[in-house]
Amino acid sequence: MKAEQVNIRNRRARFDYEITDTYVAGMVLTGTEIKSIRDGKASLADSYCLVENGEVWVKGMNISEYFYGSYNNHVARRDRKLLLNRKEIARIAKAVEDPGYTVIPLKVFISDRGYAKIQIGVGRGKKQYDKRQAIREREDKRSMDRFFKK
Repeated sequence: MKAEQVNIRNRRARFDYEITDTYVAGMVLTGTEIKSIRDGKASLADSYCLVENGEVWVKGMNISEYFYGSYNNHVARRDRKLLLNRKEIARIAKAVEDPGYTVIPLKVFISDRGYAKIQIGVGRGKKQYDKRQAIREREDKRSMDRFFKK
């Protein structure tokens, strides 16, 4: 896979959460982890971010073991440190203190310089009726597109 093609998304994030702020962070990875990400073998399902001791960590992110890795292979679901500025970490920590707000990984991609980056978002969980409204709007948009295409 080329660097432009690596784009691993958390599909449920924008459906389950109303995202207010987004940040792009680097990740501390091992050699076999970056190779697996370049192969597109990562998943953001059931993952979340946590601020601990002035550091941001992503937990629950699955990066599959590298096929050609030997005994040096990594653990698939370990906690990974995110690289952000102090000001960004302070803003995220302050936002998470408010009740109902959380930090969610949105997507993993490879930057132009070849580094693995993760886009995280600070958001509040949607209620069930908000989700139904989003589904209704999406279906209405689809039907309008079909109607005007003909």
